[in-house]
Amino acid sequence: MLESMYTSLACARRFLLPLVGAIFLACGPVDCLAADQRVDVTQLPRLAGASNVSSDSTPESTTYDAPVSVKEAIAASRKLLADNGWVFYVAPLESQGTSLYFKKGQQGLLVLFTMAGGKADRSSVNYRATTLDNALPIPPSASDVVFDANRPYLNCTASGSPDAVFGFFDQGLGAAGWSRLSASDIAARYPDATIDGNAATGGPQYYTRESQKPIMLTMQRVSDDKTGVKIKVAPFALPKTLEFGDDSYGLPTPSRIKSTSRRNGETSRELNATIPAEVDTVLKFYRQELTKRNWTEDSSGAAIAPNTVLLSFTSPEETGVLKLGHKYDLTTVSFVTQVLPSVLAARAKAKQEASDKFFKDAEDTARALIAEDAKRVSTMPAAGAAATLNLLGDNPTPIPLPDTAADIDFDGDEGKLEFNSASSVQAIAGFFRTQLKALGWKSQPSVINQPNMAVMEFSKGENALSFTVMQLGPKANVSVDGSGLKKATTAPAVAPNPAAGLASASAASEPLEADSDSPLPVPKQHTLSAPGTFSLPGSGPFRRELDASVPANLDAVLAFYRRELTKREWKELPQGAVSKPDETVLAFTSPEGPATLKLGRSNDETSINLVQRIPAEAAKAGIIPAPGKVKMLFGNMGNAEVAISINAQTVKIAAGAGGPTSPKGPAIELPPGKYKYTLMNAGRPAQSDGIEVAADDVWGLMVSPDGNRVLALRMY
Repeated sequence: MLESMYTSLACARRFLLPLVGAIFLACGPVDCLAADQRVDVTQLPRLAGASNVSSDSTPESTTYDAPVSVKEAIAASRKLLADNGWVFYVAPLESQGTSLYFKKGQQGLLVLFTMAGGKADRSSVNYRATTLDNALPIPPSASDVVFDANRPYLNCTASGSPDAVFGFFDQGLGAAGWSRLSASDIAARYPDATIDGNAATGGPQYYTRESQKPIMLTMQRVSDDKTGVKIKVAPFALPKTLEFGDDSYGLPTPSRIKSTSRRNGETSRELNATIPAEVDTVLKFYRQELTKRNWTEDSSGAAIAPNTVLLSFTSPEETGVLKLGHKYDLTTVSFVTQVLPSVLAARAKAKQEASDKFFKDAEDTARALIAEDAKRVSTMPAAGAAATLNLLGDNPTPIPLPDTAADIDFDGDEGKLEFNSASSVQAIAGFFRTQLKALGWKSQPSVINQPNMAVMEFSKGENALSFTVMQLGPKANVSVDGSGLKKATTAPAVAPNPAAGLASASAASEPLEADSDSPLPVPKQHTLSAPGTFSLPGSGPFRRELDASVPANLDAVLAFYRRELTKREWKELPQGAVSKPDETVLAFTSPEGPATLKLGRSNDETSINLVQRIPAEAAKAGIIPAPGKVKMLFGNMGNAEVAISINAQTVKIAAGAGGPTSPKGPAIELPPGKYKYTLMNAGRPAQSDGIEVAADDVWGLMVSPDGNRVLALRMY
């Protein structure tokens, strides 16, 4: 069994690891700006006491350690960078977290914070140059800055009077290529435009640049020395209609969209989205699309206010509530549906009727077969006792087989055996009861012992065997499963040789020596070994793992690792240690990062699991989640788009995403815990499985090439 497990693990690694780098290249720096337009992050100031600066730093990315907690590092870095002219901002509808964004002129900066070496009083700080597609001017003293690097949007509070602040922005926009747009120009280009206020008396001011949509600058005094500023695409330049884009689970979204998530359940569905358009335009889209899908608006339940909509809908099978709101320059959408109770009852009834029919048909078929076999068995001559069946000479299994066994199908990894025999059910049952008793197996009472069917249960120590013998036409079919068949736990099919086990005992008594070819220490005497290394293109390994099995007692293996890990300057930690007769768990710190050693006893061998994490390389690869969170990375090796639903979120994965031809794959962050995830592939039944993840873990979910299953791999 252990050999099978390690072989499967090695195969999974060979299958997934070459793709890991391809899946998550999007996490690394983006090289789409010219060098002179991007900040050289190696020249940026660092916190006091900075150490362990990454040896392979580049102008686009560098990492160093600071002798303070993550919380303290965030606050100190904001002040340090602000003192050097960098303006901190958050994107619309996004929280700060431990990933901070800054802007300075045309340059952008992302700063990531994580614990260094698993220590709460040390931080790892990663600087990354970012791109700014719309580098609007922002005063260095601005506060409460909400800025979108991908489209022209800014909301902030600036120091000074409206006149002084307007002068700053008018000059800055002009320097960036924006020119003022007069009322007559607007009327000529947008005949239906409505202009709010008068620019000459402090109203909105409009600007245009090349082929871009016009933007609107508005200011409002908030105190004697503070002015609120907003810049966004002018409302009259926004589309008045939205084109249809997607329809997953029957929940439509337009092609013009910033973000979306969906959940599909047995009794309800949910859509959440943000759309860069006015509320009226989004409302028009949903009224049209829902009408196409046989939804009827309930006017008695409507509630419409400025920038807020709450509408009720009904369909032949569901009720739905549509909520629209507006914040910054985005319309927020929430559409939640609920299946009608009458429909749920009808579905349950139909399901029960189908189930009842299936089992009735199966029962009728079984009765007919049993009756037919009973007739045939009653006309057969006496089969004779078990002694009439001799032992099979060339037996591939660990239990005795009768010499009439044919079509043998044995899987020692799974613990399964199946064969056919020309002997009767009674003769086969008698054979196994006699032979297994001689080998020390105990027979359990059986409630099924008929001429055409017998069920038998045997036990020996911790091992078990379960037999089902059925008469099928002229032959009996024998099906066996249980731990007594598995390779790692099998006993010989004949009386044991007294000399058996001498070799393993001798091996166990030898001093354990380290295998020099292994990246992580492992005894030369191992019977199984499955090492693994996780890395991305452009980064070193950020996780090393070793699974092995050694024919030695736990104390000897533990002494081996304490000796070998000390040679590598690993230090054992008292936190989280577990010490039991058959289990040991120890935590370590290594020069590269935290590590865990787990030892256990199984089948007279000591199992080994050794994991080392390297935070500096993980930060460089851009895969570290926010503190206390879990990052889930998605890939799709199939040739059709699929979706994975997890924690009420639906993540679409394009065909080939995560593969060599399309390296970018989506990612989300979740709280630690147990999750059910469901793979949805058009035209195929949904496939569900579960996963348990811990804080600060990184997991990859890769859809197989046939699109039928998801392979889960712990990345960090």
